[in-house]
Amino acid sequence: MSPLISIGCGAGFSADRLDPACALAESGRVSYLVFECVGERTLAHGHRDRMLNPEGGYNTLLKPRMRALLPICKRTGTRIVTNMGAANPKAAAQACIEVARELQLPGLKVALVLGDDITESISPDWQLPEAGKTIGKIGHKVIGANAYLGVEHLLPAIECEADVVITGRFADPSLFMAPVVHHYDWKLDDWDRLAAGTLMGHLLECGMQLTGGYFADPPYKNVPDLAHCGYPLAEIDADGGLVVTKLPEAGGCVTLQTVKEQLVYEVHDPSAYLTPDVIADFSNVDLREEGRDRVRISGVRGRERPRTLKVTVGFDGGFQGEAGISYSGPGAQGRAELARDILLERITRLHKCAGRLRIDLIGLNSIHGTATTRASDTQDIRVYTTYQDFDRTAVETVMWEVESLLCCGPAGGGGFRGQVTPKVVTHSAFVKRDTIAAQTQVLEA
Repeated sequence: MSPLISIGCGAGFSADRLDPACALAESGRVSYLVFECVGERTLAHGHRDRMLNPEGGYNTLLKPRMRALLPICKRTGTRIVTNMGAANPKAAAQACIEVARELQLPGLKVALVLGDDITESISPDWQLPEAGKTIGKIGHKVIGANAYLGVEHLLPAIECEADVVITGRFADPSLFMAPVVHHYDWKLDDWDRLAAGTLMGHLLECGMQLTGGYFADPPYKNVPDLAHCGYPLAEIDADGGLVVTKLPEAGGCVTLQTVKEQLVYEVHDPSAYLTPDVIADFSNVDLREEGRDRVRISGVRGRERPRTLKVTVGFDGGFQGEAGISYSGPGAQGRAELARDILLERITRLHKCAGRLRIDLIGLNSIHGTATTRASDTQDIRVYTTYQDFDRTAVETVMWEVESLLCCGPAGGGGFRGQVTPKVVTHSAFVKRDTIAAQTQVLEA
């Protein structure tokens, strides 16, 4: 019987904190530390970055993370699995090797997995079911397309005993489950065990959403020591028995409530959670607290995996400009509303900018438009303008108009900030599983 395996979360999104990951590695309690850092737009932006720089396109925090973690993980025997390769796993793996050489860690092995990038295989007649159009009918340039790969594609990299495994687009739970499948030698048609592994990955994949971070909402949901919140870890046995917890010295909490919130996060149908590995049924799971910050989960079931893989297709979305200017003191509301009206007149009628324009009065009617409209209730308003267009010159013109309010009035405008950034659009498609051929390559420092 193989010893119990523990899997830790090292990041739940691209810019997640580093110190809780270091704490998990230092503890020696986890065999694998998984960094889940890729979302649809993150990946699409990675493709744009790679178009500008062939050596770019991977997570920009990869090197700082590796500098901090490689010495610790080498000492504790903790292996790293991550999708920080994003749109350029080869360059990410090479960057990791460079860090290992800087740190004088000879012999450190990095395995990279390729095959998710299918940009060259797509065609204009591909259907995008959610959009109700073909790729060609979207009318924008494709910048990249990636299939969501699963455990079967990741196992060769896990099996080669590399210190670090770097991938591009994988289904989030698969990154966490592949080490478990390898450790216990689970069969790839053992649907109930795979469903348990998927549930584990789903709970861990968003980091502090499980340990109280995104859960916190005082005074209704109080979380202890949130400034030092820890990342979660899971203990899973050979039969799929699962406990989620955290380091006892870390801030945050793991309770029935935090687990329930994460359990239903991004799950459209709890009875049929689709992944590349299994269709998992979470509808009858049983949750039990086993002690402080320890929750046992059981009762998950699985059935045969889908015959297709999801594909995210990224499109060039042009440019987005964002700019803000603030008004404060008596009469702030009236001056802010006048600034908004001036911008609308000049942007739409004088310059005839035809892109997507939005102007919010933050502190009065921003975000949901449900805040107060009584002038006596606020004396601090920020006029925030967003403009999207494929014409960068038009976007820069809008930013110019916002900045001009500093002297052109109304009175008292200050604190201007503005920027123009590339914009991406994503849509989903599907591809037959047997058309994907993943490859594993191993580099050594």
